[in-house]
Amino acid sequence: MALIVTHPPKKSKPADPSLSSGQAASVGFSDWLTDRMARSVLGLALALPYRFRPGFVGGFIRLILGPIAGYQKRALSNLSYIFPDMSPAEQRRIAKAAMDNAGRTLIENYSTTDLAAQMAQMQVTGPGLDAIKTAKEQGQGVIFVTGHYGNYEAPRHALHHLGYKVGGLYRPMANALFNQHYVRTMESVSGPIFEQGRRGTMGFARHIKSGGMAVLLFDLFDWRGKWVDFMGRPSKTALSAAELALKFNAIVVPYFGIRTETGFQIVIEAPIDHSDAQTMTQDMSHRLEQHIRNDPGQWMWFHRRWKEKKPH
Repeated sequence: MALIVTHPPKKSKPADPSLSSGQAASVGFSDWLTDRMARSVLGLALALPYRFRPGFVGGFIRLILGPIAGYQKRALSNLSYIFPDMSPAEQRRIAKAAMDNAGRTLIENYSTTDLAAQMAQMQVTGPGLDAIKTAKEQGQGVIFVTGHYGNYEAPRHALHHLGYKVGGLYRPMANALFNQHYVRTMESVSGPIFEQGRRGTMGFARHIKSGGMAVLLFDLFDWRGKWVDFMGRPSKTALSAAELALKFNAIVVPYFGIRTETGFQIVIEAPIDHSDAQTMTQDMSHRLEQHIRNDPGQWMWFHRRWKEKKPH
């Protein structure tokens, strides 16, 4: 569920003593500087009334951090790869919109109480609502799947307001300092949060097996994954959500927090049909792809989604 990932630095900086030894070893000057900058901007934004925060941080990432950190360049590269016939002007527009959405999402997720209050006013729709209600009544596990589109935490808040406790499995950020405080925003939303890895995945599995609900963001490149078509290009994708669903007879439900002019549209889609892990994951990818094509500026194009090209 990570948002911003920074590269390993060359110059070192003393790490936060509360970090583990492994995390401390990976912290360097650029990580420390990025974290300091982020804390300053977030602190300033949190001092503003909630209605002004998303625009402030969205503009900061779109105009300052995005170009400096290479997000804009990476987004344009991905857009050229997926939409080679798209005009450069349109690619730039989408890249800027993606960075703006990332900033808005970031500060919204740090504004836990305010976002929760906002989501309590949003209508939750979609054919998946009846499915998760039935699953809860029958003690069946539910694995929600989504991507870095719109605000991926908005549905957790909305479902929590309806009485559902939704946990999650997340991939920690490369910047351990930033990850340390960003994780707390996920932990404060609803159900339990598990860090990706052997121990965390086992905890996630036990949670689902016992009839719990949790979300997994599946749209990041995974070296150990399988080739799955995404936006017309193959990319290695983890099959974890489908594999766990098949193993524990859980339902897989895509959901999305779609940004609108007046707030969010929370959509709980129909469950993915059980078949095999590859086919189910392909279906998840197509569901997300439909939303991206409807409004590409809401997806985080600066992720390295296609970092390895499939050999011919």
